Amino acid sequence: MNKNAKWIRPTIGIGEVCPDFRTAFAVDKKVVKAEAFVSARGVYDLFINGKKVGDGFMAPGWTSNFARVQYQRYDVTELIESENTVSIIAGKGWALGNIGYHRRPAVDCSMIAVIASIELEFEDGTKQVVATDKSWDVYKSKILFSELYDGETVDAGAECEFYGKASFDTDSKPALVEQVGEFITERETVFASEYIVTPKGERVIDFGQNMAGYVKVRIKANKGDRIVITHAEVLDKEGNFYNANLRVAENRMTYICSGEEDVFAPRFSFQGFRYIRLDEYPKEEVDISDFTAVAVYSDMKRTSSFVCGYDKLNRLYSNTVWGQRGNFIDIPTDCPQRNERLGWTGDAEVFCRTAAINYNVKRFFNKWLGDMKLEQLPDGAVFGIVPGITDCGNKISAAWADAAAVCPWEMYLAYGDKDMLREYYPMMKKWVEYMHGAGDEEFLWLGGSHYGDWLAMDAGYGTYIGATQVDLIASAFFAYSTSLTIKAGKALGEDTRELEELYKNVRAKFRECFMRDGMPTYYSKDGKRSVAYNNVVTEQSRSGVTQTAIVLILRFGLCEDCEREGLVNKLCELIDENDGRMTTGFVGTPHILHALSDNGRADVAFDLLLQEKNPSWLFSVNRGATTIWEHWDSVNEEGDMWSDKMNSFNHYAYGAVFDWIFGDMMGIKIAEGGEGYKKLEICPIPEKRIGFAEASYESDHGEIFVSWRYIGDKVRYEVRIPEGIEATLKIGGMSPRKLGGGAYTVIK
Repeated sequence: MNKNAKWIRPTIGIGEVCPDFRTAFAVDKKVVKAEAFVSARGVYDLFINGKKVGDGFMAPGWTSNFARVQYQRYDVTELIESENTVSIIAGKGWALGNIGYHRRPAVDCSMIAVIASIELEFEDGTKQVVATDKSWDVYKSKILFSELYDGETVDAGAECEFYGKASFDTDSKPALVEQVGEFITERETVFASEYIVTPKGERVIDFGQNMAGYVKVRIKANKGDRIVITHAEVLDKEGNFYNANLRVAENRMTYICSGEEDVFAPRFSFQGFRYIRLDEYPKEEVDISDFTAVAVYSDMKRTSSFVCGYDKLNRLYSNTVWGQRGNFIDIPTDCPQRNERLGWTGDAEVFCRTAAINYNVKRFFNKWLGDMKLEQLPDGAVFGIVPGITDCGNKISAAWADAAAVCPWEMYLAYGDKDMLREYYPMMKKWVEYMHGAGDEEFLWLGGSHYGDWLAMDAGYGTYIGATQVDLIASAFFAYSTSLTIKAGKALGEDTRELEELYKNVRAKFRECFMRDGMPTYYSKDGKRSVAYNNVVTEQSRSGVTQTAIVLILRFGLCEDCEREGLVNKLCELIDENDGRMTTGFVGTPHILHALSDNGRADVAFDLLLQEKNPSWLFSVNRGATTIWEHWDSVNEEGDMWSDKMNSFNHYAYGAVFDWIFGDMMGIKIAEGGEGYKKLEICPIPEKRIGFAEASYESDHGEIFVSWRYIGDKVRYEVRIPEGIEATLKIGGMSPRKLGGGAYTVIK
């Protein structure tokens, strides 16, 4: 960005109309290179000579509003002519729009500011810079209203009136940094699949896939005719349009026709939806070919594939991938539809390994973790939402804030980038230091305010917090994050002796207080007890022995080897007592299948994976889900909604099960010291009920492929390893075999 570029904004109040900043310039020499640098307080689209620059959507993206804002660099050489016009249309976006649970007073669009420079190099070696200053004009755009939650109003026939000259924006701004993460871009196009007239007489279009993005409408109608579209994820049990779960997010698009053929789509808003309702439409007959849905998410490279002989698992995999797409819009959000769409750290913590299998998310997480590092408090605390929102997510909760340790380590495992790990190692250490001093017990985290085993099913219907004691969860994660920080330090050649001593003490204290006779137990020191979310569940309803408590103890290495068999047997007993089902929530679910298969009970893990009664992964599949649900029973057996207050049908956290399918069922595991997939253990676990399965991963070294297929009572395994990777093949009943690059077949 050229130093002469200044932040500019409209001089006068302009209400809700998105401003259009314009200038013109001429060139009389041959241009050999031209670059544009642009950013906004808000979001923007750049046009040169009427052509949109780049394929980004909602630039400059969402970063910490307090610390930094990205600018984008574009090669515009081919767009430059002898006479040139430049237009930057801008909307409120994340920086100025209504974000969070509570509606704030509307912000006048005159608060939107942009900064840009177009830098030209000529054949004779001279240069020219066109930069934002007070000479730029401000016009009214055709976008009369735009908010993330509420949608847009566009008048295709509106006159672009002149507002006046721009003024300098002297408000303090975050630091400008060049693009760190991936661009948000338009991705898959989804054609409308069905036109429905509901029992209430509503005109509804079904796209067949829940997603995040927008609907593009093509129409020729009279000037002034209106199209009003409302979005929803589901129909209710009577088949009527249902959007109460979007809470106060209106998700409404209003288009006013020009009289010519119009193509309408939002510029600065996106929706989470499968269905749209035509609240107003100027034609009696609806041709669904005039409506297409466009998915938008960060421009990540797809890296995995999976298919098997059990079609419901194929749907579950698809739901997981679509859930990631809909929630990886510049930051890892919880959901893309209601008045939330926030960077919840807990969701990202449990899903980051699966995310890195499905897509290359290295740049994506590098950007988001950069904001986490900037927003970490001096004492090491990390809030539940990054980037921070002042009116929600200010709780410092175990398993949520532990993203500060878990996500950097998982990114290192996936990509082997020591520079990235080194960048976030201080954040990991500071988070451990925070937990060390968080309570009045040095080596436990007691008395905090936590989300617990969020949405677990073992504390009664309609509760948010599961039955597992939140102090146990917090102290278990204290140990876990400390152990990961030690691993990170060793990988970087750091002195980890103090951390190792801390871990030894934390583990010992956990076992002293939260375990009795090899089993988890409830613990309270001097009657002081942790505070649950909104005190929904009293401590009296909590239990020491829960599925999640056992799972965390097994997964985080908090038991002795001699205790494992008893713990696993108890876990299986608890599953049997619940009719062969889990009771776990956000904290326990990502680990439960691992805890079983790591300890010799893959049979029970497969039973849970293939379970179809609620709660289970396939319950939602059987009810037609095309993404992962927030609740196990977002819609229950009778077709009733769990709630209209917090009931997302595109909430990816439970999709973390795919890292077990990929790593255990398919057996593609990163070996010790094999960060970045340079060293593998191939140890698949076949299951006859599934029949066959195959998976691949596109590593930096090439494609890794594993398949297994039952042939009678035998299993045929096929493995392909790219050159440059070391692999050890471990198949039950055979001695381990070292594999180099090549294709291998085993029938056993």
